[in-house]
Amino acid sequence: MALIAAAEVRGETKYATTITANGHHLMADEHESAGGTNTGPTPMELLLAALGSCSSITLRMYADRKGWELGLIGVALRLFKEKAGDTVTTRIERDLSFGAAITDEQRARLLEIVEKTPVTLVVKHGASVITKAL
Repeated sequence: MALIAAAEVRGETKYATTITANGHHLMADEHESAGGTNTGPTPMELLLAALGSCSSITLRMYADRKGWELGLIGVALRLFKEKAGDTVTTRIERDLSFGAAITDEQRARLLEIVEKTPVTLVVKHGASVITKAL
């Protein structure tokens, strides 16, 4: 199996964590209302950011290969969770916007492509998580 990505997360105090990925550093935390210090996005916000970034990057790559001008690509995401009895339903809504005018055919194709982005597929189909305590 090929390694696609790696990250390290370290947390010392409260809920704030430092994330290192490919030499980049960022923070994650919880909102103050949840006991955090709000020094970075929450893990769920980072999940949405990963999905949105992958969506934008994939659409730009596809449009560049086709020679389509999309202008600014906007991806707005919202995560909803609903509990009914013992059942929990989670839904992500993703809205795409483009700075340039696109045809109905282009719009339809871009909607097909965005459903096949790598992060979309992991979110929709899941991934096994194997955990070890070292």
